Amino acid sequence: MSFEYSQEISNDYEKLFENKKGYDVIIYAGENENLKEIHAHSLILRTRSQYFNTTFCNNLVKKENGKFIFKKPNISSNLFEIILRFIYCGKIDLKNLQGPEMLKLSMVADELNVPTLIFCIQKKSYGYFSNILSK
Repeated sequence: MSFEYSQEISNDYEKLFENKKGYDVIIYAGENENLKEIHAHSLILRTRSQYFNTTFCNNLVKKENGKFIFKKPNISSNLFEIILRFIYCGKIDLKNLQGPEMLKLSMVADELNVPTLIFCIQKKSYGYFSNILSK
């Protein structure tokens, strides 16, 4: 007999994403008045994203006071949080994102090497453009 608790695990990772306890990564996303400090966990990031895995394993990121420091002024904090939620718990809600935001999200997902998210965006984009073309 076997059991599967994947939904329970996903919910636990979502709680970890939301409460940020034990974080060891600080991400500065956005710039100027839109700059936001976001906290994350390197183990989860490196497990779910080849970009983060390569960055951590090759010491390509600065570390201060035991925390990895990322500066990503080219990525809005909103998009970064959407991607982090997906990295942590595999959940994403794309229904409120329109063409330009979807394109930016796709570019960020590509930069951070999150192929499953890219696939989700492509599926949504296909439906979006199919609806436009059918009108």
